[in-house]
Amino acid sequence: MTYYDPRGVRLGTRGSKLSLWQARWVAMRLASALPGRRVEIVPVVTRGDVDQQPFTELTEAGAFTSELDRALAEGQIDLAVHSLKDVPLSDTPAPDVAAVPLRTDAADALVSRDGLTFATLPAGARVGTSSPRRTSLVRSLRPDVAILPIRGNVDTRVGRLDEGAYDAIVLAVAGLERLGLADRVSERLDPRAFPPAPGQGALAVQLGAVDEKLRAAVAALDDARAHARTRAERECLRALGGGCSRPIGAYATWVGDDLELTTAVGSMDGKTMLRSTATGRDPVELAGLVAAELLAAGADKLLT
Repeated sequence: MTYYDPRGVRLGTRGSKLSLWQARWVAMRLASALPGRRVEIVPVVTRGDVDQQPFTELTEAGAFTSELDRALAEGQIDLAVHSLKDVPLSDTPAPDVAAVPLRTDAADALVSRDGLTFATLPAGARVGTSSPRRTSLVRSLRPDVAILPIRGNVDTRVGRLDEGAYDAIVLAVAGLERLGLADRVSERLDPRAFPPAPGQGALAVQLGAVDEKLRAAVAALDDARAHARTRAERECLRALGGGCSRPIGAYATWVGDDLELTTAVGSMDGKTMLRSTATGRDPVELAGLVAAELLAAGADKLLT
């Protein structure tokens, strides 16, 4: 039996400013597609919001999604909106992604106090990131800077930069733009040279036991081209056996009617960086091709 509540739709999300922006974006479109039904945003605190350990020490599977998964399973909410990069791969016990309704700029950005670019940061500059992927890429390109851990929501991290704790930090362009902080970008990092987290910049909608009208409204939000891009990136991540605590970046983009997928796997010290780029039509086949080339080059040894 499917769930139907004529009074409204309960949309679950994390409570950060960015997560609430993303939830409101989806809620506005669902409200237009479901006249007469109120869409209520329900903030849910996740383990990743509370546990401020570095990502390498934080158990990765579902750190920012498991509480929302539980709320869906128990019928406390009808759907959940996530940053796709936080959603575990589908072979974990979590709902499938029903729609990828939005993907903006997938790139990372350097945000510096003095407007310096990646190339002009002085030797010894303090760069804040707790992402293994960003750490590996920064060290591979600028081994002379110091990497310092930083956690917290986007606005919290920008505040720490402004307080002088860091000379620069690395953040997603999409998050900065959605929070009205695009003017803080000192440099957009080319996603082919500095591949982002798989799915970065994209939203994901997951559904519980809902009625067909709501299911159809969510399906109508899906952006097929964005879904294909992010599927290629996430399938490559799966084939490599990685997750958010591994130094893996992947970026897929459309080149005409073909997908181009670039993936990088690095060592945490940045001294080894394996890269592979290929084009194809099928996201899963393309991901397998790129992953196989990286594994043949020794990527598995970097990920153990």
